[in-house]
This record gives sequence, C-alpha cells and structure tokens, in this order.
Amino acid sequence: MEQRGRRLTDAFVAALELRKHLRKGTAFCGALTDLKLQIETLDDGYPEWHPAPYPFHGMLKLFIYLEVTGDSYRSLTRHPELADVFGLDRIPDESVLSRTWRNRFDDDIRGYITASAHCLVKEVHNEDLSVPEVRPLEEVKQSSEDASEVPEGPTEFSDEEIYQTTRLAREHGFSPFDSKRAQNATYEDTRFFELQTFIGMVGCGTPQGAARFKFRRGKEYGPHGDTHLRAVKKFDPESLLDGFQQATERLLSVIQSDSSFRRPVTVAIDITTIGYFGDVEGMPMVSGTKDSEGRAFKFATLSIVGWNIPLILAVEPVRESSPWDQNPPNRVHRIVRRLVRRAQEHVPIEMVLCDREFDSKAVYQTLSNLNVNYLIPKRIHSAERGAIEAMNEDRQEVATESATVHVDHGSHAMQFLYVPSTKGEGTAVFATNLSVGPKEAETFCRRYSRRWQIENEYKSIKNDFLAKTSSKDYRVRLFYFVFAVLLYNIWRLTDFLLKAGVDGEMDYAPVLTAGECVEIVASGLIPPD
Repeated sequence: MEQRGRRLTDAFVAALELRKHLRKGTAFCGALTDLKLQIETLDDGYPEWHPAPYPFHGMLKLFIYLEVTGDSYRSLTRHPELADVFGLDRIPDESVLSRTWRNRFDDDIRGYITASAHCLVKEVHNEDLSVPEVRPLEEVKQSSEDASEVPEGPTEFSDEEIYQTTRLAREHGFSPFDSKRAQNATYEDTRFFELQTFIGMVGCGTPQGAARFKFRRGKEYGPHGDTHLRAVKKFDPESLLDGFQQATERLLSVIQSDSSFRRPVTVAIDITTIGYFGDVEGMPMVSGTKDSEGRAFKFATLSIVGWNIPLILAVEPVRESSPWDQNPPNRVHRIVRRLVRRAQEHVPIEMVLCDREFDSKAVYQTLSNLNVNYLIPKRIHSAERGAIEAMNEDRQEVATESATVHVDHGSHAMQFLYVPSTKGEGTAVFATNLSVGPKEAETFCRRYSRRWQIENEYKSIKNDFLAKTSSKDYRVRLFYFVFAVLLYNIWRLTDFLLKAGVDGEMDYAPVLTAGECVEIVASGLIPPD
C-alpha cells in the first residue's frame, strides 16, 4: 500500500511540475521536454537484455503526452518532430505503441500515466491556462475512488477475447454492402472490403496500399489499385447509404438487448469536411469552407452521444451552392430530416443537439414535425442583443423567452433560453421546443456539452480509419468516408461488447484504442509477416 501511495504521489508531482512551467508561459512541449519523471516505483516490463530501441523514460513521456492531448497513435506518428520532446531518436510506429501499452506497461505504469495526465488536464482547466494541446475536461474520466487510492488501469482482455469480439462486429458490419457486380467477377466484394480496411489501417493511398496488400496476401489474392477504384465506383451513393443503414441496424441488433444500452437516446448532428486541393471546375460536390479560402467535400452525420455507445447512426452527403457549379442553395433542414428519419428506424430519439450552423426556423420546425426535442445555440442578432442588454440592466443572469415558429411546413411553440456562457463572460442563447423555466434553464443547457463527443468522432475517423485518396470522383470520396465511419462503428461496438462483460458502470472512454481495433480487424483478414 505504501508503494502504491508513493507511486501516485510521484504521478501528481510530475503533473504539478508541468503546471508550474505552464503557469510561467512555457509551451507544453517545452515543459514536457524538461520534465524529469520519478520512476523508482515503476518496473519496465522489458528486461535489460530486451532489444527494444526506445528508452523507458522517453516512452513514459510519450504516453503522458497522448493521455493529456487525447491524440491517437496514428496522429502522433505524423509528427516526427515530437521525438526530441520525449528524448527519443524517432517516433515509434503504431504497432510498437500498441505493444508498449499492452505488453511493456503493467497496471501500475498505466495507472501512473493516467493519474499524472488527468491531474494536469484538470489543473489546466481549473486555472484556465492557455494550453491548446490539452484535451477537453469532459474527456477525462471522473474517478469515483478516494484520492488516496491509485486509479485502476484499463481492463485487460486477452487477444482471443478481443479478436472474437471484433470478428463478430466485422461480420455484422460488412455483409450488407453489395456492389451489384457480375456473379462471375474475379474478386468478391469482401476482397475489396479487406483491401479498404488495409488501406485505412496503414494510412496510405490506393496504389501503394494495393501493392502492399498483394505482397502480404499473395499476388493473385488482392485486386490491383485501379481494379479497386473501379469496384468502388460501382457503389452508387444511394445503395451505399442503404448498405450503411442495414449495417447500422445489424450492429445495433447485437447490443440492444443489453441492459447497459440506454433508450431513448440523445443524438448530435454536425457537418465535417474532407479537404480538396484540386481544380473545382466540374466538381459540384466540392464546397467552400468557413475561412472562404479552402475547398472541401462535406458530410453530415448523426451520432448517439451522452452515456450510450457513441455510434454514428446516419451519414448524408452535403451538396451546396458554390460559384463554380449550378447547385441550388443548400436546404440544411432537408439534410436534418433525412438524418433523423434514418436514425429513427434504429432507435427512439429523445433529444437532438446541433451547432449554430443549424440555427434556422426551418430546422426547428423540421425537428418538431419529427416529434423530437431539440437544443440548438442561436446566433446573436439585434433582438438577442437587446434582450441581453435588458437582462444586464435588471442584473439577471438567466432568462427565458417564449416564441412561436411559423414556416411553410408548420408551426410550433418554442423558447429561447438566455444563460451564462460556459466559454467565459457573456450570455449564450439556446433554442428549444421544450418548456423550461428560468430556474432550470442553466442546468438544462448544460446538456449541450454532450455534443463534444462528435468532434472526437471526426478526429478518430479522419486520423485512424479514413484511407487516403486524391480521386476527384465523388463516388470514391463517399465510399471512403462511409467505410471509415463503418470502421469507427465497429471499433465502438467492439469496445462496448468488451466492456459489457465487465461489472461496473459503462463510460465513454474506450478500453480498446482505435488503432488497436483497426489492426485487429485487419489481422483477421491479413496474416502477419
């Protein structure tokens, strides 16, 4: 017990030492570079004769960095300059990072890393220090243990348990997709799914991925890169989205009988972008970005958020009007309608959260017509500024205002809620179709914080699951994105099934990393070297 207490103390001392430097304005990476960890209570899982090229102290720093920032293994490998921060010659690849966490580090080391990193995250947010690398406070798992006890490390599962669970998820996820190619085609659709998984796993383009795939599976086993792209183009957008709909239904069927899956659900809708850097002429699915300089493909998603398994239930392409095309103006409420209708085929929806991009009467009415509640932050215009000025004069921090929406497709009663902003001084305004009194308004609006999970989803999809491509063909772009979302869902389903077999409260933090999941999904398809 004394050893455990000392180990926890050492972890907190490391966090407080970092905080001291951050208070002085030192950059996070600079502070981490100078940090000297007390590791007398930690035992390296690799013996002295082990040929591991990465020093123990440096790997501890690396994993503290990952836990503080929330970055994925793949994201880290894209920043070789960080090697100097950790005192390493180079950044390890994803497989080395995975083996280090699972094999080299024991529960004591993982607990030390988690305790130190989470302590620092809390201190940074509590003191409102400007450290952009630090992850949101909500992502840090809140421990219910007494502060004198060492936080438990991640639950350990055998490779066989993980493999069997992932295989179950994979079988439910891939089978609904059908390219409708000829029965006598050289390769079955599953071969292309295998290749797509591999390309996403190694993070390369189609030609390189296909060549490496054939090297590992055999020259005749996998399709050529050009063949793969031709097959991908056979999936027209509508059939691809229908396949995703069926796959989602099958994935949910695995877990809906589990008592830890809560229904009805809270969902979040948002739009993400995939950068495009080519010529925009003849590219109607390419849109401008918020900074007005960039160009991107846009995709809308609807995700379960809160304390449930964070699956993405629906995907919708976004087609906007741009100077280089003849598209009609985007009607965002139609995207919302399609997303919610698809999701309602799977689960009952209790609440929809959207960001300000969806602040419109048409969206409000669409959600009301679909019989779901909504909570959407409102843009501040002259009417809202006037109300806020009146609140300030009356020294009110919270106020509610009743209103009625009247549009072509219906009307309904709703409210505007004026509450203190969680981002600093000032007042935030939210729109909702629920009846909320002034005393409950601030607490009610905190539900919007659940939406932060969707940003993590996009980060994981793009960094861990999305294969690279420079194709101008939108069918390829849509297939790559939908398939990446499918792999993300398989990861989350696998993680849920693993945790469902363990006593205790479900939480958002995964026990299986995205990188590990992709590696395992592909390992069932691709034999090791």
